[in-house]
Amino acid sequence: MTDKKQKHPRNKKKIIPVTIACILAAFILIVMPVLKVVVYRDNFGERFETAGWMAYSVDDFEGLQVEECTFESNNGQLLAGYRYSKENQQVKGVVVIAHGLGGGGQNTYMDVADCFTSNGYLVFAYDATGNDKSEGDSVEGLPQGVIDLDYALRYVKQDDTYRDLPIVLFGHSWGGYSVGNVLNCHPDVKAAVLVAGFDRSTELFEQQGASMIGPGIKLFMPYVSLYERLKFGKYAAYSAIEGFANSDAGIMVIHSKNDTTVLPENGYDKFYDVYGDSARFCFIEYEDRGHDYIYYSEAAKHYRDQLNKDYTAYVEANGGEYNIEIKTAFMEKYLDKSKCFELDYELRERILTFYDSCCGGHSSP
Repeated sequence: MTDKKQKHPRNKKKIIPVTIACILAAFILIVMPVLKVVVYRDNFGERFETAGWMAYSVDDFEGLQVEECTFESNNGQLLAGYRYSKENQQVKGVVVIAHGLGGGGQNTYMDVADCFTSNGYLVFAYDATGNDKSEGDSVEGLPQGVIDLDYALRYVKQDDTYRDLPIVLFGHSWGGYSVGNVLNCHPDVKAAVLVAGFDRSTELFEQQGASMIGPGIKLFMPYVSLYERLKFGKYAAYSAIEGFANSDAGIMVIHSKNDTTVLPENGYDKFYDVYGDSARFCFIEYEDRGHDYIYYSEAAKHYRDQLNKDYTAYVEANGGEYNIEIKTAFMEKYLDKSKCFELDYELRERILTFYDSCCGGHSSP
């Protein structure tokens, strides 16, 4: 009896470390990977459609023409493409537009397409996977934007419409990340304009995650990196800074200091630290233009401020409940898109001059 009583405590001491090790192993190998997949799919597991009240038609722009097409992306999903042009153009090159995340596809960038086609450029735009007219149950993840742009550029390069034309890129937010990263695949691009873009997918995921759960997001990041690498292959490992180094393209970086969607430290500041003294880079930083409306005029900002005040009053007068039905009814009745989305003339001219210099004066009838 005495011997058994003496052995029992020692057995407990052996069991406790083993139990803790098993719990830690289960947490690391099962719980965290499952949570990572849930969180990732929560962020990227849906489609996005352009709201009806936001949607443009080519009839909104004088002389703008569009020809729709389709092309395949990496998993055989068909993406909707849009060839924008105007009659009797002296063509300088083709601008490929990569749209942002969350508002649908390329439609809300039609004003930008109109600007470029009015100034000597053909435009090719597309809906990324899981957006508007393109196939896909969801947008999949941030690196999917780089993949879709890669396949869009492959399509443009083999299309007779754009043969021998200089190719330049324009991307906003997710699109800005995509145009910087895709230079790893297409170093022959002549120029890229990154508006509120960022360097790496994982950095933005960590930034957004930190705003929701705090420093704990760092525990997820090794799993996010591995998951993206398994899901997207080489595209997940790219960075815009590496793309800049692999290309001779002219680069314009546009950002606002008060952007909370993409913090400057994950885009503009990183790029400036490395390339601030490079002659092929142009950096434009604003103080208070935020994220979504960075390339619109001050007059447009004042209009939106008043529109938002009117919208608040409208909701209060109609029951005080904010929902998509109320917002749609208000916007369809009161929104003037020509005032709300008036492009900044000075910035527009700087972008056009930048493209012209990078295209080397190319012009064809």
